[in-house]
Amino acid sequence: MAIVLALGAAAFYGSADFMGGLATRRSAALTVAFGAQVSGVLVLLGGLALLGPATITGADLGFGALAGLFGGIGLILIYRALAAGPMSVVAPTSALSAASVPVLAGLLLGDRPEPLALTGIAISFVAVLLITWERTEPGVARRVSRRVVLAALAGGTLFGLFFVALHQADPNAGLWPLLAARAASLPVLAALLRRSGSALSSERGLMGTIVVSGALDMLANIFFLLATRHGMLAVVSALTGLYPATTVMLAQTRLGERMRGVQGAGLAVAALAAVMVAV
Repeated sequence: MAIVLALGAAAFYGSADFMGGLATRRSAALTVAFGAQVSGVLVLLGGLALLGPATITGADLGFGALAGLFGGIGLILIYRALAAGPMSVVAPTSALSAASVPVLAGLLLGDRPEPLALTGIAISFVAVLLITWERTEPGVARRVSRRVVLAALAGGTLFGLFFVALHQADPNAGLWPLLAARAASLPVLAALLRRSGSALSSERGLMGTIVVSGALDMLANIFFLLATRHGMLAVVSALTGLYPATTVMLAQTRLGERMRGVQGAGLAVAALAAVMVAV
């Protein structure tokens, strides 16, 4: 069950990124992020109603709120890194740090995957690197400042800590930690949005894309949280971290983007890693 839920989370995260990417072609990234987070609350409320009563403690809500702060600040740092540096550096740096933090945390907290699964986890990092690797123009690497690299690394690390914090909540708390997380992250994004002067668009097609992105993102969060309650954090995080594979495949099939050889190799490695972890 944990494997299926984790792969489902990866599919939803990757799809949410794809839809969010479409929206950012027509609106500011911060505006898209805020709108998606708001729309995700509707999906979460539906999930809370379906799962029924839960046993909630202050600690559960505290871990959820902490996760929300990690996620909100991490998003800001990655956006700043993307604004100041090349995607060829920011994307793999943030993706690898986001994937590695919960895996390492799970191992430190006592997860003991089988040797084959542990090898698959290690291979999954290679897959993420290959899938997110962008072609770098000559001389770009030398122009990247330390601040950009640190922002990408810190942003990815905070995203990883988002998963770790969620995992600390008691399973009996249901989905309420996710509501606490959203309650903590929305004010941060709202304040930044107001400061930037950006406005939410009323364009129907754009709003629909943003709403779908937010719904998919929340479904991914729900699947991840449920997966960690049925399996090890290290294993679930490694599989969920393969979400860029979904984004790349959607870009190829829906937009006709050409898949580069290194990305194709990354998808093959991702499939191998998933099989090794699942066996």
